[in-house]
Amino acid sequence: MNFWLDFLPIVIYLLLIIILIIGIILGVKTIITLNKIEEVINNINEKIQTLNGFFHVIDYATDKINLATDKVVENIMGFISKMLFSKKKKKKEKDGKNE
Repeated sequence: MNFWLDFLPIVIYLLLIIILIIGIILGVKTIITLNKIEEVINNINEKIQTLNGFFHVIDYATDKINLATDKVVENIMGFISKMLFSKKKKKKEKDGKNE
């Protein structure tokens, strides 16, 4: 019985030391991996920043094209509405003169 009382604490301490060493190794590897991931993310952000100017130009161009097409559609609709309403006014004027 005395043997077990002396042997078991030694085994437990050795296992705790092994677990502590494994935890430290995993922690260091995790920090190294996170640093590599941060470098990749920074590289991606730099590349995206270089493309922002290109996307700004595309956005500006699409806004201007949209504005131009809106003006054309507005003018066409104005012309069509003038044609339709002028016919109705002419009919009303003719009906008013005939009576």
